[in-house]
Amino acid sequence: MTLLSQPYPLLAASSLLIGLAAGFVMHRADFCVTACFRDVFLFRDFFLMRQMVLLVAVSAVLFEAGRLSGVIALYPFPLLGPPSLGNILGGFVFGIGMVLAGGCVCGSLFKLGAGSVASGLAVVGMLAGSALYGEFHPQWIAFAGQALLRPTAITLPQWLGLAPAWLVLPAAAAVGVWLRREFRHGRMRRPCHAAGHLAPWRAAVLLALLGFASAVVIGMPMGITTAYAKLGAGIEALWAPGHVHALAYFSLQPLHYIPPFSDRIVSGGPGPALDAIAAIQYPLLLGIVAGGFIAARSLGEGRPRWRLPFRQAVSALGGGLLLGLAARMAPACNVWHLWAGLPILALQSLLFLVGLLPGTWLGARLLTRFVVI
Repeated sequence: MTLLSQPYPLLAASSLLIGLAAGFVMHRADFCVTACFRDVFLFRDFFLMRQMVLLVAVSAVLFEAGRLSGVIALYPFPLLGPPSLGNILGGFVFGIGMVLAGGCVCGSLFKLGAGSVASGLAVVGMLAGSALYGEFHPQWIAFAGQALLRPTAITLPQWLGLAPAWLVLPAAAAVGVWLRREFRHGRMRRPCHAAGHLAPWRAAVLLALLGFASAVVIGMPMGITTAYAKLGAGIEALWAPGHVHALAYFSLQPLHYIPPFSDRIVSGGPGPALDAIAAIQYPLLLGIVAGGFIAARSLGEGRPRWRLPFRQAVSALGGGLLLGLAARMAPACNVWHLWAGLPILALQSLLFLVGLLPGTWLGARLLTRFVVI
């Protein structure tokens, strides 16, 4: 017998707790995916990128162990789909946007909770960009459908006809050997005397554990960008409800699954309705903001910094707009693809990364040319 026939309370409570913990950890370590990639191109600094590699490797081992033991029953995770060249283009636009915004979809949230006005503008841009995507969704989905690479495969092991363990575990082991060497040579740690500071490598492990907990309890790792589309559509519907309901994108129900500890099928999509997506992602979004706020306030910080250079404000808002668009084009964001899809070698996520790298490079060039002068 399952524990819950009405799974929404467990989904919402679990997401809120995971979001609170994630926001707190990311703030204390200043762990933002944007910085992991941006610093490589701006400063030739790979320190934070090593932490990202650690997060992916630990997640890969945890997800595969969960799959083999039966703790994770839903595999591949819900919302992952077959690969398309559109994933590369979405990742490219996302890379530009996250550098200009100064934070990714999660990084902007914990920074907003800590009082960053620029991150607040980025979030506003993401809401607008997510809603704007609905206007050309039919054209984009037609392109992405024509650019499908393998309609029947979601992960690389599926494409090759192999059990996931044959690829995931050797890859994680090889990365583990390299990371061990990096630890021994002191390249995974940096001295920091700031109050309450959490070493980034510890944050990477904790975030991997939170992603695993989400997969076990909710049925999928952390993902948040459909909530931006829901919020954007809900705001737009306040003055143009007929237009919002007429858009095909906001009528979709891509999430359709039976959560762990339940016997009831739940569904959800990007429309403004209160559904399974709302139960999962709204509390996660709120939790990350609140976690960043709690972490900042406990250190005597967290007061809004209202004075913002005009160029930075425009960059944050415009970058957020690109993030909102790209997260729907990709589909999904860097957190979903790098912390959830990449550890299981999801083809969408691998292609997203292919586009993210040159996008981040171009975003860094634009940042230094037009914003940071």
